[in-house]
Amino acid sequence: MQPKPLVQPPGQHPLVHALAASIRSAWAGLPGLEILSCDEDLRFIQGQLDGEGLSIGNELFRCVGLRKLHLEVARLGNGLQILHSVWFPDPHYDLPIFGADIVAGPAGVSAAIVDLSPTSDALPQELLNRLEAKPWPPFRQVRDLPAWGSAIFSSKVCFIRPDGAEDESAFQDLVSHYLQVMVTSVIEATPEPSTALTTVRRYEGQLNYCLQQKRNDKTRRVLEKAFDSAWADRYIEMLLFDNPPELQ
Repeated sequence: MQPKPLVQPPGQHPLVHALAASIRSAWAGLPGLEILSCDEDLRFIQGQLDGEGLSIGNELFRCVGLRKLHLEVARLGNGLQILHSVWFPDPHYDLPIFGADIVAGPAGVSAAIVDLSPTSDALPQELLNRLEAKPWPPFRQVRDLPAWGSAIFSSKVCFIRPDGAEDESAFQDLVSHYLQVMVTSVIEATPEPSTALTTVRRYEGQLNYCLQQKRNDKTRRVLEKAFDSAWADRYIEMLLFDNPPELQ
């Protein structure tokens, strides 16, 4: 199934547009891709925040080896734009969690992050070798990870404030490389039994990833302010960082 993009509003930041296109293109090469069901009131959301219109669009799929592929594109008025994407693996497969985020505004991109986060002790060596096959761009403004992030991100995480169009282009190329490595890993992966210790460890590792991500209070505060605390909890717990189903 070829993913169909949501209608994009005019004035979308070029890096947000480019990354969304790269993610959708990468999805198309995954085995057994199909739409993932979701409550309609969580798929496309409109509200108000500080007198400006807030819109959030979500695209959700799953495939062999990945329990959920999520792309969220949000926009506040004519200013703040956010891209958020996470690919959650099925714990039966030895796969990392792909994650990418962009925060952009009228002054430019304030934050850009991409990682293949391990759900076990470390990323497989073959995957690391593939990541390292592309030279690391000489980004000028590397940002510090938040305290909760150090517990889940890999040694290959890239978290920057792009310094102009050259940095934005280099980050886009890096994300495309991480996507290619991820897609190759998904295609090559084979399942392990639910009772295997490695499967159990990956399941627990993914639970921890979701727990740590939920500690990002900035996301919760914005959603609570635009909607209410109960809706924010539901959006975070059911859509953004839902726990993997119990092993069968």
